[in-house]
This record gives sequence, C-alpha cells and structure tokens, in this order.
Amino acid sequence: MCHSNQKTPSVGDTYESFIRKKRVVLLMGVALLALVAIASCGVGSVQIGLMNILTGNLTPAQERILLYSRLPRVITAIFAGMALSLSGAAMQSILRNPLGSPFTLGISHAAAFGAALSVLVLGNFVQAASSKGVMQWIAPYIITISAFGGAMIATAVILFVSKVKRASPEVIVLTGVAISSLFTAGTSFMQYFADDTELGAIVFWTFGDVGRSSWYELVAIIVITCLSLVFFWWNRWNFNALESGDETAKSLGVSVERVRLTGMLMASLLTAVVISFLGIIGFVGLVCPHISRRLIGEDYRHLIPFSCLAGALLLILADTVARTILAPHVIPVAIITSFLGAPVFIYLLVRRNSGFTG
Repeated sequence: MCHSNQKTPSVGDTYESFIRKKRVVLLMGVALLALVAIASCGVGSVQIGLMNILTGNLTPAQERILLYSRLPRVITAIFAGMALSLSGAAMQSILRNPLGSPFTLGISHAAAFGAALSVLVLGNFVQAASSKGVMQWIAPYIITISAFGGAMIATAVILFVSKVKRASPEVIVLTGVAISSLFTAGTSFMQYFADDTELGAIVFWTFGDVGRSSWYELVAIIVITCLSLVFFWWNRWNFNALESGDETAKSLGVSVERVRLTGMLMASLLTAVVISFLGIIGFVGLVCPHISRRLIGEDYRHLIPFSCLAGALLLILADTVARTILAPHVIPVAIITSFLGAPVFIYLLVRRNSGFTG
C-alpha cells in the first residue's frame, strides 16, 4: 500500500493562500494603473513618447503640456474615479441594492442642481477672460456646500423610501429616476431665466469633464477622497455585516442606523465635491463596483480598494478615448462613461436575479 508524503493543507493555510492571491491581484492592478496613467500622459493631439516621460527628456513645450494639462487631468481622473466608484460601492451596501450609485439614485443630478442654484442665486460665478475659455468662480466652496445640500435632499428621500417604506430595489431605482427628472427639470428652469454667463456656468455641470480641474480643485478632491477612503475602510466589517441583513448585523453588535446614516452622508459629500468641480460623470459608481465584485468577491476588505482601482482605471481610459477619438477635439468624459455604463445598467435591470453575484 502506497502512502503519500504530501501534507494536506489546513483550512488556515487555504485561507491564507486565498487572501494572498487577492492581494497579488490588487498589486497587479496598481501596477497596471501606474502604467496606464503614464501612457495616458503621452497621448493626445501632441504625442509624447513614453521613454521621454520616464527619463524627463522633454522639450519646453512638452513640459508645459505635461505639467499644466495632461498631469492634472490624469490625476483628477484617478481620484474622481476612485471617489465615484467608492460612493457607489458604499451605497450598494448601505441600501442593499445592486443598482445603487450616485447617478442612478438621482444624487448626482441633485448635486448639480444645488451647484447651479448657487451660481444663479448667490451670483458667485464669474467667467474668466481666459484664452482657453476655462470657467472659474469666486468662493468655489460655497458651490460645493450648495451641491452637498442638493445631494442631501436626494439622499434623505432615498433613505426614507428605503427604510420607512421598506421598498424593493426596483422601487428605489424608480424613485431615483423620479428624483433625477425633478432636479433636471429644476436645472432647466434656471437655465431658462439665466443670462448668457450664468447659462454657460449651469451647462458646465451637465457635461462632466476631468479637464476642467486645476491643481487647486484637485487638492480638494484628493483630500476628501482620502478621508472618505479611510472612513469606509474603517467600516469595512460593518458593511460585510450589512450584507447579511439588518437583524444579523445588529446581532453582531453593528449600529445599523448609525452606519447607514454616516455612510450615506459621506458618500453624498464625496459625490457633491466631485460634481461641483467636474460636473456630472455618470455610471462609474454603478459599473466599477460590479466589475470588482465579479473579480474579487463580496468581502469589503478587498472590494473597497479594488473598486477604487477599477474606478480610477475606467475614468483614465475613458478620458484617454475622449481626448483621442476625435483629436484635436476633446469630448467630455461623461459622454464616454454614459456610452459604457448605459448597456450595463440595462443588463442589471433586466437580469432576473437582482442579487450582487447573480
């Protein structure tokens, strides 16, 4: 009788190997993101070689393009993609709704309405006499606060329908459609009575584009994204518990109401900051968490960083396409993300099993 000398791996060893594989996938994703970001810096109406970027062998004109145009644009795409995807992943857990995202729930449109209202009522906008036609504003954080107010109104309605009425995921999404229509109508109403300058500012938010941010706005987006990432990472075990239902989460000692309220507040703030600076960029918060779940699973210890990674990659690639498909013309990146996200949204709607894993 032959006896094998191979030792059967224990459950602990199997689990460690499983976790190690996920970490390796995450590190490979980070390396891919770095490569795509560097390559994206060289793509556009003026081509810059990859080796020139890595070695710093650039002409003065290429340095200006890289420092003042391409680099802020790519870094903005990274952090805006992280922020929107992180918001979507959090909302899907908090509401236990696979169709949850700032865009599908109407929160993005509400934030854009708040920003437009600030422009029209408070008059804190001026159009810069810039040769690039870039719009600038006075007291931009007032616009952010107003956008956050609009986002919170939509969030309160969603939480009310979700919690008090115990609505199904489909009803919550339809509520989001109604909220989107309502705030879009409000924004159109303001456009009708706005003068040329105010109209230009309001239309600004209907075409989301990462190219509108400068280093100044980028710092604000980075700070709020990093703070939100720490918050959601701190609550990763709470989100895992929420996946099992409220009663199970409470039995595990999770303060469900507090986690739900603070999570939605942070996700809404994150959305409002991005939209107030860049405009509405749809579907990143819906598509990227689902891609991440397919690749990495439901565990929020891995889903949170991987969703951030997927959001950053998607927005960089979409922005690169937007800059090159009709070069030298640049298309707002929101148009590209909508082309990508709409078919996925329809697929999720018509799928019989509306659970996360299908």
